Order: sequence, then structure tokens, then C-alpha cells
Amino acid sequence: MSAAPAREYSADALLRDGRSVMIRAIRPEDKERLLAHFHGLGPDSLRFRFLGAKKELTPADLRYFTELDFERHVGLVVSQRHDGGEEFIGVGRYVRGDDAHHARAAEFALAVTDPWQGRGVGTLLLEHLARVAAGAGIERFQADILEGNTRMLDVLAGLGFRVEERSRDGVVRAWFEIEPNPDALRASDERAWRAAAESVRALLHPRSVAVVGASRQPGTIGAALVANLVRHGFRGPIYPVNPKADTIEGLPAYPGVQAIGKPVDLGVIAVPAPAVEAAVADCASAGARGVVVISAGFAESSAAGRAAQGRLRDLVRASGMRMVGPNCMGVLNADPEVSLNATFAPTFPPAGNVAMLSQSGALGLAILDYARDLDIGLSTFVSVGNKADVSGNDLLAYWKEDPRTAVIALYLESFGNPRRFARWAPDVARKKPVVAVKSGRSAAGTRAASSHSAALACLDVAVDALFEQAGVIRTDTLEDMFDVVTLLATQPVPTGPRVGVVTNAGGPGILLADACEARGLTLPELTADTVAALRGFLPAAAGLKNPVDMIASASPEQFARTIEAVGADPNVDSLVVIYVPPMVTNAAEIAAAVARGAGTVPAPKPVLSVFLSTKGAPAALAGGPRGKLPSYSFPENAARALAAAERYGRWRARPRGDAVRLEPAARETARGIVERAMAGHEGDFWLEPADAEAVLRAAGIPLAASRIVPPDDAVAAADTLGYPLVAKAVSRRLLHKSDVGGVMLGLTTADEVKGAVRLLRGRVEAAGHPLEAVLLQRQVSGGLEALVGVVGDPTFGPLVVCGLGGVQVELLRDASFRMPPVTDLDAREMIDRLRLKALFDGYRGSAPADRPALESLIQRVSALVEALPELRELDLNPVKVLRPGEGVVVVDARVRVGTARPEVP
Repeated sequence: MSAAPAREYSADALLRDGRSVMIRAIRPEDKERLLAHFHGLGPDSLRFRFLGAKKELTPADLRYFTELDFERHVGLVVSQRHDGGEEFIGVGRYVRGDDAHHARAAEFALAVTDPWQGRGVGTLLLEHLARVAAGAGIERFQADILEGNTRMLDVLAGLGFRVEERSRDGVVRAWFEIEPNPDALRASDERAWRAAAESVRALLHPRSVAVVGASRQPGTIGAALVANLVRHGFRGPIYPVNPKADTIEGLPAYPGVQAIGKPVDLGVIAVPAPAVEAAVADCASAGARGVVVISAGFAESSAAGRAAQGRLRDLVRASGMRMVGPNCMGVLNADPEVSLNATFAPTFPPAGNVAMLSQSGALGLAILDYARDLDIGLSTFVSVGNKADVSGNDLLAYWKEDPRTAVIALYLESFGNPRRFARWAPDVARKKPVVAVKSGRSAAGTRAASSHSAALACLDVAVDALFEQAGVIRTDTLEDMFDVVTLLATQPVPTGPRVGVVTNAGGPGILLADACEARGLTLPELTADTVAALRGFLPAAAGLKNPVDMIASASPEQFARTIEAVGADPNVDSLVVIYVPPMVTNAAEIAAAVARGAGTVPAPKPVLSVFLSTKGAPAALAGGPRGKLPSYSFPENAARALAAAERYGRWRARPRGDAVRLEPAARETARGIVERAMAGHEGDFWLEPADAEAVLRAAGIPLAASRIVPPDDAVAAADTLGYPLVAKAVSRRLLHKSDVGGVMLGLTTADEVKGAVRLLRGRVEAAGHPLEAVLLQRQVSGGLEALVGVVGDPTFGPLVVCGLGGVQVELLRDASFRMPPVTDLDAREMIDRLRLKALFDGYRGSAPADRPALESLIQRVSALVEALPELRELDLNPVKVLRPGEGVVVVDARVRVGTARPEVP
């Protein structure tokens, strides 16, 4: 590992109480801070850290602890801003073994000042040290720990790592594998969830609010913020901050936050951008837990603004606070016990069970207005703006356990940490539906790529893969998002795709049926008992098949009874009621009947309504035993919402699946090959074919028998391998061999091999490349050609790809993507998503293919990605998928690697 990534390591983290801290590499200039930290350790802490042998730090000690090489000796500190400076509250380090035998292990040590113990500082240090160490190829931490050091032993036990202990003379020799196994990763995520949720709670449940930039000038943001807090009844004290005013909205005004002289939980800042840093520092000095920065003029505006935003974020985190924004419209909590409207929006939505995030401030205004018009009740609303600190991940952690939130709606323009989102969102979605609109589809395009795998990928493909794996319901438009949210906020998740339809007009029923069928929903036949019951009270002209057409004259009583009968049918999982207002019926009376009838439908079945009227749905729809029923203006809207909810229900009901992990020996072999190949290289590069093959074989990936030889040795190597053979040109500068005719098939004699080498040399040299070697490979006959690979996305990290392979792969563009780790269920679904998946089952007389073997290969590739953070790109194309039971064989492979950087959460 290059020393630079570890030497420059810097990350933010949250303690158990939600306070933020900074974690960074220790530096030579930290000697005084380290000495102050040492003096902050109590007697027991000193004894436990130094096994009773250290009373003072000498100048030599300080040099040893701060002047590190970050190869063998790595040190991190946890710090907070204090009295205008930086205070170390925890220090951790590791020293790896000297020789090759011990280079995979390292001795670690931690020390946390007494006031900060028991708050998760040691756990954070060890987790971040492990991330750095894993990137350096270290596999095990070990330490000597006094038996009485129960805090350290508790830290190790709580991390979820596999820990072994030996005790001798009162000292425990502890060691553990630092690779983040599933238990350790889950434990880490649970700690991070709790900390993030607690930090967000301080923003959404403040006991007092200070508005910095409060104004008496009507029409200004500063005036609107104070007015909204007052008008909508915030339950705590409100402190306007304006040095030029005595009172604002009848409240005393203050020149600064510290001048308030009373506890302030939340600072809402609406001052010009150049004054924001001073305002945030004022809030920090006053002990605020969080700030909401409304002000614009930061990363969205210029490079200077981006730099200012970075300083702002560092200031907030170093001060132990959290920040929403900058460049946002504020936060809102509709809980009557809080009644916080810290936004400048002119509307305050009704209280309800929907939580909303908007990355766009302007769009947030429209979202709140639309939510009020649709009578969608909100629990909380957060406009995250530039997301310099608080992100969607933090809010998901809070909303996951928030008892007042049942549905989560997100409008996103970008991702901050998609890898964390991929780990957190599924746990949230298994409890509560998450509906998202992600803008930017049109901007995403195929990027210039050096492999087939990369050529198939684009940002929007990554978003789809992420959301599908995480169980997030993605909608194309805000209208669709509100349609889905309206359904899930008021009705249960469908347990199946079978839809019953009740209508008083045939045309809309047919439109709904078509829309349902196009989205994977079905309209089943009703049982004979249901049909008989309907025949007993509907007119002879009524259509009793599904959709049930009661005809235009249907009365309120007939609506209610038909809903009851169809809703009770065992072949129906959900019910849609359509009403077209004819002259002979009263819409309000029909709405009341629909609400009454919906109350008789079994609770697990959702009921939706479609009122085809410019006047919208009558208020009576909310008056039945089920409460408010979702209502749509057109049948297609209802079908789209119901189909999205049904897909989500299927995802939530499916098992989590199992991921493959490489065995320790395989990981060590693969890492050793890559590390040797990387010696002397700068940047990313393609492995030599022999090294690529060795890495893949170590991962258990089956490859066709082959040898790479100088061109003049090809005939002798061919006789050793046996025929038939394939000859392939090897040249570092040759991107795709097939582009220059660099692959010769069906070679069965030595003369044919000799002739093939001559042709390959001529073709490659004609393209301006030297023929460096020839790869001879046993020809694999038959089988379906597939592609399995990895592409590294700068935002999302590595993506595993599967598709139909061969030379037409980029022409067909029939591929699916997932983020690792890919479970067995994910791999199965990747193949199911291919348009040409029928080929695997034997299409029109063609031979079927070994799908389970391809699924296993996909998982093996995913496991290799997880084991090798240096892996940037992988192209297995073609992969011959043989007949069922015969497995798969990779006949061409390329592997691209680069310097691994420790993952920063």
C-alpha cells in the first residue's frame, strides 16, 4: 500500500450520543496535543494503555508516536474543537510485523481520555484502524491487554469480530481477524444507525431555536423563518438574532447566540454566505447541538464557495454539531408535541405518517404545497440542500425507528455515500417503504470504456441496481411518487398481484386492466360464489367478470355491496374502485358508499379508488372504517402505484439470500499476486494475462486450459496442450483482440498453429501493435456465450455485471448490474432481468444452459471484488455456459487493478 492514503486519512464519525468527532492521521506537529492527551489519562487508563510501565512521555516517545512512516507504523486520533483549538480525546495506532511471516499481523493500542470513555471513541478508533490496515493487506490485529481492562475487552467483544484470547500472568493476549465479516459489519452499522439517529433527533426535536439573520422586513427569509416558528406554534423558546433589532414578531432580539444566555439546541442561519462561518462558530460556542444553514453561495456557486463549504463542514463536525444544508429551505416536524416549522415555506402540511426529504429547496416548496393539497400528512420534512453534513443516510437511520413515520419519500439529485446507502436502506425498507425520485436520467450516458463491462455501465444503471437491491421504490416523476406514497401511507402492502376491479363504466375498467397487465399485475377470474352473489343484486345488464361493470346507474348501495363481495373473493389481493360521475348519481353519496364498502374488505387487502372528475375525490372517501382511501384521477395512475407497491411487497417477502466469501487461503493468494504485480506501477493498469489467470483461479473461477508463450514456441506448446485450440494475440496496447482479427479458432494441427501465428503477427502489426506473445487455449465447443464482469463507478464503487456475451455484447446491451456483495438471490435475479433470458432454457430447439453455474460464477466474481479492494475492472467475455450440469468456462479474461484506498464511511 502506498503511504499517502493512510498519511492523509481523514473521516467524520458520530459518538453514541450523536455528537460528531473528527478522525484523522496523526502528524509530527501534534506533539503538544498528544502530550495534553497523555496528561488527560487517569491512573487506570495509563496502566491499561502502557501495562503499568509509563509515567511520562519523553521527547523520544513523542517523536516515536507522531513521526510515523504510515507503512509499518500507523496512528489515528479522534478530536474535537475546544476553546478555538483541537483537543485529542482518543489515540490509536498499529505496528505491523517486520518480516514476511508476520507482515499480515499488527499490534494495536488505544487510549481514550477518561471523560470520553464509554461513549464509543475506542470502538470508532479500532474500526477506522482496521479499515486502514485492511487496505494495507493486514489481516489480523493483536494486543496484550490487562485482565482488569474490561472496557477494552468489551470494545473487542462488541465489534462483532471473531476474537480469541489467552491469559498469562494477568495479561490477555487478544487477536482477531480484521476483515469485516457479516457479523462485524452488521454490528458496525447498528452502532452507526443509532448514532446517526440520535444526531438527527437533536435537529428535529429541539427544545429551543435561535434564528440568526432574523428580520423585521416583510418578504425576507429571515422574517419568514421567525414568523413560521411563531405562527405554527413551536413548543419551545424562539430567539431571534439580529444586532440591529430590539424585538421581532413580538420576541426579544439578541445581538448573537452567545448573548442569549440560555440553552440553544438548534440554530437556523439565514445570513449572507461570508457571515455564515462566524454564525456557526457562535452557535458552537453557545453549545448548540445542530444548525440549519439556509444561506446559499457555497458549493453550488463556485470553487471558492466549495472551499467555504468544506471549512463550514469541518467547523461543524469539529464542534460536535450536525448541520443541514447549506443552501436549503429548512426542516419541519409536524408532531403536535414539537410543531417545528423552521422553513420559509408558506405552507404547513397536516400531521401524518410520511417523512420527506428534498435535495432541492425550490422543489421542496412545491412538495409541501402538493402534500397539503393532496392531504398527505407529514411526520417530518428535511430540505438537505448541498448535503455538506447531514445526508439521506442519516435521515434514513432516524426514520427507521421513528414511531410517527410509516412511509419515507426521497427526492434526490446525487448520492453522498451510496455504499452506505446500499447497506442501510434494505434494513429500513424491510420495515417501512422507501419511495424515491432520482433525477438525472437524461444526463447519464455510456462513458468511454476500456472493457465490455464498463461500456455497458452508466450512472443511471448504477442507481437502478442500487435501488432494486435495497428495496427502494423508484418512480420516474414526482406525480408517481405522490401516487405511490398516497397508497402506502393509507393502505397495507399488497400480498400478491391479483387485482379485483369494480366500476360503473366499462371503458375505464378496460384501461385499468390494460395498465395492470402491462406492469405485471393480473385480473383473475372471480369465484363462482362471488359471481352468484353479484348476480343476486346487480342488474341483468351488469358485467360480472373482472372488471365488474355495474353500469352507469349503479346506486350507492350497489357500490357498497359489490365492493364487499369482490373484496372478499379469495382470488383477489387488492381492489380498485372506479367511479365515472353520470347524471343519475351523487358523487358524495357514492364516495360515502365506497368508504363504507371498503371497511368490509379484509384488512390485508388494499383498496384504491379512481374518481374520474375534475372536482377530485369527495371528502367522504375519508369517512369510512378504513379511514382515508387513496384516490386517483385516472386508472393508469392507480395501476402504476399498485404495481410499484406489489413489487415492493414481493421484495420485502423474499429471503435476504446468502453471499459467497473467498476462503482465507484464496484471499491471501489473490492479494499476493496483485501486490507483486503492483510493485513499481503508478495508477491503474491491466494485469498481465498470466497474473490475471492466477488471480481468477485462486478465486475458484473456472478457466479454459491455456498457456502464454512467445510466438516462436507456439507449436511446441500446442502439442503439450492438445487440440483443438484457439490462438489469441497478446499485446499490451491491443484493447479488443477481435477488432483486428486477433483470435483464430479451430486449430487442429501444428501447421495450422504455425499459420495462425503468422497471420496474428501480420494483423496485429498492421494495427500498429507488436505481437508480444500468443495465448493458446483449448477450444471449448458449444455453450451459450455470456459476460460477467466488474466496472468501477467513481460514485458507487464496483458494480458486478452479467449479460449475454461475445462480440455483440455492446450491440445487444442486454445486461444487469448489482453492487457487491451479490447474494444467490441477486445473481438469480440478474439473469432473470436479461431480455434474452429464455436462451438459458433452450429457445426454439437450442440447447439449454447451466444457469446455476452462471449464478455461482457471478457470486465468485462478487466475492473477489470484496476481497480485492485494488480491483478496478474485470471482463470475463465470453463465458461459455455449457449444458445443465456441465458448468461454465471462462475463455477470455482481463483484470485491471489500482492502488486501494481505505474506505471512509
